Amino acid sequence: MLLSPRLQDRDRFRQIVLEEKARLEQALIPKGHQYVNLRIRSHLSDSGWAAEQVKGISYLFFIRDLIKAVDENWDKVLEILREVHRILVNRKNIILNITTAGTDLPRVEPHIDALLGTIPETPVTKGNWSYARPTPFEGMTIPSRINFVGKGANLYNLGYGFHGSSLVITRYLRNSWLWDRVRVNGGAYGAFCLFDHLSGGLTFVSYRDPNLIKTLEIFDQSARFLHSVKLDGKELTKAIIGAIGDIDAHMLPDAKGFVSMTRYLTKNTDEARQKMREEVLETRKDDFRAFADVLDQVKEKGIAKVMGAENAIRQEMIQGTKKPIIVKVL
Repeated sequence: MLLSPRLQDRDRFRQIVLEEKARLEQALIPKGHQYVNLRIRSHLSDSGWAAEQVKGISYLFFIRDLIKAVDENWDKVLEILREVHRILVNRKNIILNITTAGTDLPRVEPHIDALLGTIPETPVTKGNWSYARPTPFEGMTIPSRINFVGKGANLYNLGYGFHGSSLVITRYLRNSWLWDRVRVNGGAYGAFCLFDHLSGGLTFVSYRDPNLIKTLEIFDQSARFLHSVKLDGKELTKAIIGAIGDIDAHMLPDAKGFVSMTRYLTKNTDEARQKMREEVLETRKDDFRAFADVLDQVKEKGIAKVMGAENAIRQEMIQGTKKPIIVKVL
């Protein structure tokens, strides 16, 4: 299966692509907040752009175009599939991550060597990507009465230097301010504040939300909330414990192996993570005020994307200072 896939079977390949299209379209409403989050992050870092290309709305559009290409220009599609296979199955371009008991490694190693010996070895060339990003302000339309609302920015581009306290603060925002204002009072099913400390991307996202502009205004008021919040010691300790739990969550062996590989690829060292833990444990009330200053810039310089009914997007978003480009998804 790895070395000699039957790529020339057009009917079977077309069936696989149609199944993928159906899977993506069925996931739009249950996972709308994830699509909005990916779409925003496509502007915030190269890794965010790549993730949106292979998992987001751009991928859905690509799959739809691929079905047409299979029907109209199969020879070209087959040529590309073979080239992709040649690039991926290459001994010079492979990293193996093995998770096993230490005593079993001598028994496993011969099988690893045998596997590698069957994989062809060809020169590796670095490709050039074309970063064609969507417009910063988008309204993506789906046949739904609920919305998914997002806003974000790259904090490192705004001058912020990472400190572990940011993991405590974003968690506190999610469980207090956003929970009360977006979920309890606003009627949404969920609200999130997500910060990727590797890329600097910060996003606010709501889930199954009856509102649009109102939610964006709440996101923008997060900085004011942090400036004025009266945080007692118990609440701060609870937020710190939660952040440590996120960093050191229990993992089964397969998850440990996968995470070790991603840390290797991203150069996320044990020393860097220990420093982050120490900064989390040392979080003080003043850190909340300092982080609020950064969020003030997100309010002014962040980008916004929403997914929901076209009529609601056109009627509500036109009230804002930024008029989104309407993108029909379904």
